[in-house]
Amino acid sequence: MRFTLTTLFALAASPALAAGDKPFFSLGNTDFVVSIAFLIFIGIMLYYKVPDLVGGMLDKRAESIKSELDEAKALREEAQSLLATYERKQKEVQEQADRIVASAKEEATNAAAAAKDDIAASITRRLAAAEEQIASAQASAVKDVRDQAIAVAVGAAKDVMAKQMDAKAAGGLIDDAIATVGEKLH
Repeated sequence: MRFTLTTLFALAASPALAAGDKPFFSLGNTDFVVSIAFLIFIGIMLYYKVPDLVGGMLDKRAESIKSELDEAKALREEAQSLLATYERKQKEVQEQADRIVASAKEEATNAAAAAKDDIAASITRRLAAAEEQIASAQASAVKDVRDQAIAVAVGAAKDVMAKQMDAKAAGGLIDDAIATVGEKLH
């Protein structure tokens, strides 16, 4: 009702009323016909409750926008929590990588020290083996010299005995040797 009164007052104050040649409330005046059609249109809109429908649609749209905003806010909070989680995991992974690098450096240092000790032990073993080979070669050379000296002494003794011995003495020695062998074997 308030709307219709406002509309009537608006029409009454319109410049169309100031037009002078035709009366305003006649069907020959196009302004009057348009005003009547407009009022009928407004009446039909009110009868079918179009403003309520439009208001309801706007309310539904406002609610859907509000729900989308709430959902966006929830997604933003979730994204922030995921970001915080990933940053925390990145920090943990970085710390773990630092520990692995430190451990690898320590193991490399230990391995270098162990290799140094192994090389020293290997050198010691090789020196001992070389000294052993030198001692063995020295003992072998001494044995070879003794064997050679014995061979020379036996040869010299043979020559001396051969010069001092005649055939009769040699025959007697041979007979004694055969007798000794015969006694020992039987």
